[in-house]
Amino acid sequence: MIKYQLHCDDGHDFEGWFPSSDAFEKQKKRGFVACAICGTNKVDRAIMAPAVARTDKVPADLPAEFMNDVSSSLISDEERELRQRLAELRAEMIKDAKDVGEDFAEEARKIHFGESDVKQIYGRTTLADARELLDEGIGVLPLPPSFDDAN
Repeated sequence: MIKYQLHCDDGHDFEGWFPSSDAFEKQKKRGFVACAICGTNKVDRAIMAPAVARTDKVPADLPAEFMNDVSSSLISDEERELRQRLAELRAEMIKDAKDVGEDFAEEARKIHFGESDVKQIYGRTTLADARELLDEGIGVLPLPPSFDDAN
């Protein structure tokens, strides 16, 4: 999603959220973008400054551990502990399993129907495919998230 600062011909400023720059342009051409205050369709994007973190304005009294590990100061101790437990659970679940990637649903079916050797697998599939597997009697469950891969 993209947040644009918008400006109408009557001088009103407001913001709008759009899936993409192209979506904004298409909606504007079709007359779907209107001023939130007066309703006019004569709306354009206003000049915006990007939100960029500055490194030259770091407070002198900032704790050293913050500078060494920014993420540790952004989450609570409880959340850090929960993340650690989830990481341990994930590691235990995949320890002896094979990553089959995007072929998860196909591999799970092969194992279930005896076309492949029985083994622990993990991978990626769509929600619709996971539901189909469950409907077919094939047991699946989501892995806990890998927070290391989230950034």
